[in-house]
Amino acid sequence: MNILFLIAIILLGVSAVFSLHRQLQMLQQNSYFPSRYYGWIKNNYSVLTALSAILFCAVSLLYTKGFYLTFLIISAVLLIIRFFTAIKLHKKSIKKLVVTARVKRLFAAAIIPLAALITISAVFYDTLASAICIMIAVMLSCITPLLTIFSWIITFPCEKAVTRWYINDAKKILRSYRNLTVIGVTGSYGKTTTKFILQRILSEKFNVVATPQSFNTPLGVVRTVRGELKPQTQVFICEMGAKNIGDIKEICDIANPQYGIITSVGAQHLDTFRSVDNVYKTKFELAHAVIKNGGEAFINGSSAEIAARTDKNAKGFRIYGMDNSHEFFAENISYSRNGSTFDLVLSGERISVTTRLLGLHSVNDIVAAAALAYQLGVTPAQIRFAVSQLKPTEHRLELKSFRNGSLLIDDAYNSNPEGCLEAVRVLGSFEGMRKVIITPGLIELGEKEYECNYNLGLTAAQYCDDIILVGKNRSKPMHDAVLTTDFDTTHLYIVSSFAEAMEIYAPTANNQSVVLLENDLPDNYLN
Repeated sequence: MNILFLIAIILLGVSAVFSLHRQLQMLQQNSYFPSRYYGWIKNNYSVLTALSAILFCAVSLLYTKGFYLTFLIISAVLLIIRFFTAIKLHKKSIKKLVVTARVKRLFAAAIIPLAALITISAVFYDTLASAICIMIAVMLSCITPLLTIFSWIITFPCEKAVTRWYINDAKKILRSYRNLTVIGVTGSYGKTTTKFILQRILSEKFNVVATPQSFNTPLGVVRTVRGELKPQTQVFICEMGAKNIGDIKEICDIANPQYGIITSVGAQHLDTFRSVDNVYKTKFELAHAVIKNGGEAFINGSSAEIAARTDKNAKGFRIYGMDNSHEFFAENISYSRNGSTFDLVLSGERISVTTRLLGLHSVNDIVAAAALAYQLGVTPAQIRFAVSQLKPTEHRLELKSFRNGSLLIDDAYNSNPEGCLEAVRVLGSFEGMRKVIITPGLIELGEKEYECNYNLGLTAAQYCDDIILVGKNRSKPMHDAVLTTDFDTTHLYIVSSFAEAMEIYAPTANNQSVVLLENDLPDNYLN
């Protein structure tokens, strides 16, 4: 094999590794599901890019005099471009690639075949086998989405085996804790906040472990069980997320909960669930598992979708909500810049509480957690103190000091329609201050996505002085809505990134301005 051509092929393979970084980042952000990753590819890979890659593959097979040096130069230039592009994208990424053991296996599954193809091409130079290996190596190096899918296919059997081993190990650990109380928390929204509130209240009486942040997948639960549970642990709170029917049941089969909280049912992940009825069925997989274990499920009676589908008198159900028709509820609610004050009513017992948390949905989450804690024997005095000590969940209506003395309401992890509208209303309660919203809108709402984002735009126009929308295409429903109002469009901005949004906000920020950061989407959704 001509040495120049061999070097060119090697450089091309190395460049593929740098390009693969971005591809694996997007595969990871799409939960390693090829179908979801394909959706990102479809929206971000142009036809021109694909045709250019295919043309490059074809040109590389033309063994003509003088071509080797040209191919070497092209490969070197591509390597340089991909190297600096990878660095740039890594720095600007909101959610960076986490180099887990699985990502390492995917990298290996890509690099080893490329190296093997190049070696075979060199050893069997000037044969049909060599030509075929060169063609495959160049194609995979140039069209890195193909290389990514190839790596996923190669590693899939290994990942299945590894996953099964970890799940069985977690089940074994849980069975060894004979006196452990396991609580499942799920819902279309509010589950993460409720989980942390419940953990804080129960900590007044018990040694508690909860799944961290949004560790709400089967492997997230398994990782918590294997890494966090200790002999002294008395209560394990397990957040349960879902995007398909059966997802909650899968987690329940691992954790085997005795109690559950279902915070809400709504129009989320409809691209996979297809209907709210399917969302309801999936969330109530927790209730079925709990009742089967002889436990109790605490159900949000104020959720319209739950109330319309649930028999409140069914065995094992305890109902909470925001009015006195429920067993557990809150009333006399008032807000200030320091938080919220209200009365908790738990099975007839009244507890006056104050908290730094904002919004009606936060109050409802406190009711849910306090109801279950009360049932487990936490005293009213302990509940009152724990609620007073609550801090906003990170990136969930979290009030912070910000640029030039301004205030930031960080609601970056809120992605449900009702919660986003409530966040805007909370922003509107800051009277006498300049109110700014920065948002890319809502995602994964199926056919309701346009409607929900349109409503968000209308609410923003009602309460905000400045509206900064992120993503030209994504923000269109909100933009359309704002234009139907009398909002001053000189204070309406559309930008391509959160960095650009900050460039608009920062120069005018002062101690009389407050900005709401609503739903900080990962990179694969911004367009």
